[in-house]
Amino acid sequence: MIDVHPPNEPIHSWRDFSIHLVTITIGLVIALSLEGLVEWRHHKALVHEAQASLHVEIEANSRELQKALNDVDAEQKQLVNDLVILQKIIDNPKAPNPGKPRIDIQIPPFDDVSWETAKATGALSYMPYEEAHRYSDIYKKQDEVDVAEHQALNDVVLSVALSPFLEPANTKFNPDDAQIMKQRIKVLRVRLRLLAVLIQDLDEKYQKFLAAHPG
Repeated sequence: MIDVHPPNEPIHSWRDFSIHLVTITIGLVIALSLEGLVEWRHHKALVHEAQASLHVEIEANSRELQKALNDVDAEQKQLVNDLVILQKIIDNPKAPNPGKPRIDIQIPPFDDVSWETAKATGALSYMPYEEAHRYSDIYKKQDEVDVAEHQALNDVVLSVALSPFLEPANTKFNPDDAQIMKQRIKVLRVRLRLLAVLIQDLDEKYQKFLAAHPG
């Protein structure tokens, strides 16, 4: 807050008044300039910190992408085997237990702490529009991947609910449940294909950003 004090000496003429007015004006300009400089330096430091943090976060998430794709690919192969087991149960329910379907998705999460912090601190509002839009585009795609992951996990829960995973090894699988589980696994496989496409799209955005911002 800027304080303006009255003159120490009484004003006796227009000349004195003019000098005093000019002095106040110059003082206000200097004070406002210094205040603006302090705020500018603060905003610049805030943006620099956000940029560094976002770069580290995007770089770390990028390293997890290949693992995520490998996890999706491995689960797709397992689901094919599960469908074979379920079909055997459906075709010949009185035959010995051909095995139990195994659904085990382990997709790593992607961090967004730096992104949420940049939004909360207002750092994005002090960045150039194109830069802020670039970050927004990356994390929007990352959110799409996160939503797809949760949808896939929800399908896993629905499928597992029909399987005697926690029952003794010799527990027979109900053919009717096997038919329902088969349909749910087919839905899960489609969901995983979509997830793989979204992960690849996110990887392209990550790589484009990291290529433009090395180190």
